[in-house]
Amino acid sequence: MKRENNSVKHFFAIALMVCMAAAAASAAGSSSAATPVNTPSVFAPDKGKFRITIGGQQVGSEDFEISASGDTWLERSTMTAHAPGSPDIKSAGQLKLSANGSPVRYDWSAEALKKATGSVDFADGTAKCSADLGNPSLLRKDFKFTSTVIAVLDNNLYYQFGILARLYDWKTGGKQTFPVLIPQDMVPGSISVESLGQQQAGNGKYETLRVTSTDLEIMLYLDGNHRMMRLEVPSSNVVIERE
Repeated sequence: MKRENNSVKHFFAIALMVCMAAAAASAAGSSSAATPVNTPSVFAPDKGKFRITIGGQQVGSEDFEISASGDTWLERSTMTAHAPGSPDIKSAGQLKLSANGSPVRYDWSAEALKKATGSVDFADGTAKCSADLGNPSLLRKDFKFTSTVIAVLDNNLYYQFGILARLYDWKTGGKQTFPVLIPQDMVPGSISVESLGQQQAGNGKYETLRVTSTDLEIMLYLDGNHRMMRLEVPSSNVVIERE
């Protein structure tokens, strides 16, 4: 890693609605890290809905689906949420992936006080980002990564952590580092993912992944087919659970 900053911490704060009314702003991060080699069949069809709660109170939901599209995979998510004293938040993302997990293209939209849209094209480890924030010209940034397998983890879209669980090399195990792109903020970074084996969470026992940045810890709970069933942020009492 070239240098440390709080970009990934900022992502987790916004994406998990600890600061639902805050503006998304962050200093640019560093792209880094080799990622494990994935087998061609890392994905499987899935569809469902997550209930989003903070302190036991439901604040929103997310509908998601991933399916094969020719020799690629297409993941779609739409999220709506509301916190007292804040405007409704809406986010949507469509992520096209190669069979081994490398992203091909990502399109997103987000709406709170105003609406914004954007896209990212991926090629040979380079992410070409553009965003329409309502200004006269598009905002454009390019980021170069050392791996083509890049975790796309966008603001307020939680099933993308389920995609991350598929990128994890379960046969190798241990702690694995992934480069990350946060498209809405146009911020790169890196995270670590580590298997903790089976653990109890809520009313079930699941295969567990711990996802960490330098500042935060997130727990992913998966069924026997490695589908994400539950996500927790212990430090902020946030729970995202499959209905």
